[in-house]
Amino acid sequence: MPTPNTLEELVGHVQSHFPELTPQFKVSARYLIDHPIQVSTLSARKLASLARVQPATLVRLAQYLGYSGWDAMKAVFVRDVQILPDSYTARAQSLVHHPESAQSAWETATAQHGRNLSMLGPANRGAMAQAVRQLQGAARILIAGFRSCYPAAFSLGYLCNLFRSDVHVLHNTGGTMDLDLHHLRSSDTVVLMSYAPYSTEVLVVADAARAEGCHIIVLCDSPVAPIALRADTTLLFHTHGNSFFPTTVALHALVEMLAQQLLVSGGEGAVDALARTESRLRTTKAYLDDH
Repeated sequence: MPTPNTLEELVGHVQSHFPELTPQFKVSARYLIDHPIQVSTLSARKLASLARVQPATLVRLAQYLGYSGWDAMKAVFVRDVQILPDSYTARAQSLVHHPESAQSAWETATAQHGRNLSMLGPANRGAMAQAVRQLQGAARILIAGFRSCYPAAFSLGYLCNLFRSDVHVLHNTGGTMDLDLHHLRSSDTVVLMSYAPYSTEVLVVADAARAEGCHIIVLCDSPVAPIALRADTTLLFHTHGNSFFPTTVALHALVEMLAQQLLVSGGEGAVDALARTESRLRTTKAYLDDH
């Protein structure tokens, strides 16, 4: 295969060869792909320290991927990465050593969420349209997200159920998920959500869906995440935040956009179905009366 000339080609090359990489190469490749801005600005020695590998490992990885050396691979990142206007890394580091006031913490969180949201469009331009086309043509849509990703999975299922009756959210209540997986069909499209550290259950669903021949759409934080390597289509979001736990704000925004685009692709038929659902909800007093 020709040496990748763009970051998109490089990511695809790494994805296709990820299972056969050595453990140190996997650690290095994942760090580089997840931190393209750092790759474009920092030295190989500094990046190796951050990734907790030896500098020589980065050089050998570059050569393994077809480049003459580290500088040749770094040039791909430099060409393709658009540096964000202001750095949030320095701010994140300072938070550890200098606790902020409540007002300052709000401002930091708001700025970080804005950055995460602003990166959704560039990261998913082509993949969003591809995902919507697959969902539109699916016989059934099955959605799975576990632990902190369950609210987003439930939200996508709820929104899509407003205008489609063939959407189901998988869960493991009572340990019965394996029964649902036995009923997967090749005509199903399975939507999976996760971010590092990845849940065991989501990988179980991914493997079952792949074995059955289902189309797999993944929403995750890295193109080389374990479930992304099993996906037909991958939508990416960032979880960088200023709290003790990764933020899911961008994930929820991605879910809302996916549901919106699926509704739009459904046209008047989807709008009519939504109108019938809304009428039924009001008839059954699902909402409080306006006062």
